[in-house]
This record gives sequence, C-alpha cells and structure tokens, in this order.
Amino acid sequence: MASKYGMAPGSGFARRFIAGETIEEAVACVKDLPAKGLHLTLDYLGESVADAAAASAAAADYVQIINAIVASGIERNISLKLTQLGLDVDKATAVDNMRRILEPADASGFFVRIDMENSPYTEATLEILDTLWRQGHRNVGTVIQSYLKRSPEDIRQLNVHGVRVRLVKGAYKEPKNVAYQKKAEVDAAFVELMQTLLDEGTYPAIATHDPDMIEATKAYAKSKGIANDRFEFQMLYGIRRDLQTSLVKEGYRMRVYVPFGKQWYPYFMRRLGERPANVAFVVRGILSDRG
Repeated sequence: MASKYGMAPGSGFARRFIAGETIEEAVACVKDLPAKGLHLTLDYLGESVADAAAASAAAADYVQIINAIVASGIERNISLKLTQLGLDVDKATAVDNMRRILEPADASGFFVRIDMENSPYTEATLEILDTLWRQGHRNVGTVIQSYLKRSPEDIRQLNVHGVRVRLVKGAYKEPKNVAYQKKAEVDAAFVELMQTLLDEGTYPAIATHDPDMIEATKAYAKSKGIANDRFEFQMLYGIRRDLQTSLVKEGYRMRVYVPFGKQWYPYFMRRLGERPANVAFVVRGILSDRG
C-alpha cells in the first residue's frame, strides 16, 4: 500500500532501507536476523517535533512499540531521537518523555540508544543522558560522531561513567569550526576514538560500512588482545549486507540498525538532501553489496 508520500516502503528502493511503516511490519522484516547471526536495534522514525502534544504522542507510540517487541519475542533494543520527544520544546519535556519510555523499557530488559543529531543538539543530548543516568537509568547509551572536534572529550566523560557509546563518522552538514571536513581527518579521528573506546569504553559499538575502518578496528582489537565479545559492529539495514555476513562468519558481533515508521520518506530525503556525500554513500553501499 502506497503511503501519503506516493511511494510504498514495502517495495523497490525504499523497501531495501526501511522496514515498513508499522511495528508489525518491522517485526516481520527482522524475524530472520537472529538465524543469520545478526543482532538488531529498531528505530521508530521521527524528529524535529515542534509541540508538546506531538512529543507526548511519540512517547506513547514508543511504549506501544516496547509492548509489541516484548510480545513478538525479538531482541529488546531500540534507538530514538530526542527531537522526536520534544527537545525543541524544552529539555524538561524531552526528559519527561524519556522517563515514560525508560520505565517500561527498564522493566522489560531493553537497551535504549539515544541517537545523536546535528551539533546544535550535542550538548543538550549529553546533558539529558547524564540526568537520566544519575536518576538510575543505566540501560541507556548514546552516539558520538568522529567528525565533531569535541568528541574526544565527550567520549572520555562517557567512558568514566560506563555509558555505552556507538561511534559513527557523522552524516550531517556541519561548519568547519565544529567538524572536520576532509575524509582523511574524519577517518583519523574515527580510528583514534575507536581505540579509546576499545581500551576504556563499556561494550562500544563501532558503526561503519567503511572496510578500512572495520579492518583498523579488527587489527587494533587483535593487537590488544581484546575479545570479540567486548564490542560490536553496527551497520544500517540494507547497506553492505555482504560485510555484515562476513563479520558474523569471522566471529564478530554485528548489529543492524533498522528504521521503520510513517515518517520514512521525510527522513530518507532529508538525510540525502542535507549532505551530498550521503547520496554517494547510499549508492556505493548498493553497488558494493554482494550479499
């Protein structure tokens, strides 16, 4: 069935990257992942909510999603964005909605990852995470972007507290005073932060589709005698499925980030439109995929 955006996520190009519009469709899409040795995290798409009522509705949706995941028997791991939960309204609204989600999530043994958005939200995201952590919510983690120049200090602080970090390169268009602009600089920062996380972090997630970054991670872990179960790799649903399969065969933990929801089209087009490199990334991912 076509969505209001005129394109059905259940077919063609979109279906490769989006696991449907409903939690039922998403569950059906990921049911076979454990048999392939893959772990998962579900991301209910939505961001930049402008009013408290919409943020509250999104939190209620997440509670229903948590219940549906429990009933389905799939892995209990979700990712979310704070602007979907009212961060643009104020921090208190986002914190309150996070508590509404974390209470049933904690009770049911979920891990909840707070995704990192563009740099104007970095400080507020980390402050909210710290608030929740101090209130005893410990089954929650976040994301750090290697292209941000502030990231080494952010990772140091998160490691001190034992917060689980997903490391990514970063996909938003950022000014040069905030973020590295050259690929070589971003890659060098990624490797440095990966090494810090493997040395000092708590079960870090190395989220990349770049074979060079994957090989650098494997080599560093081996050189330091770091066991494969002390970290995991993560990739997007539908991207480099061949690499996902090969990492599992080599004995590494591999988690697939699975987006779903009615906001799939705005999400997809915004990600592609805000930074031209994202378009090239998707095309390369498809052409390189031998899975």
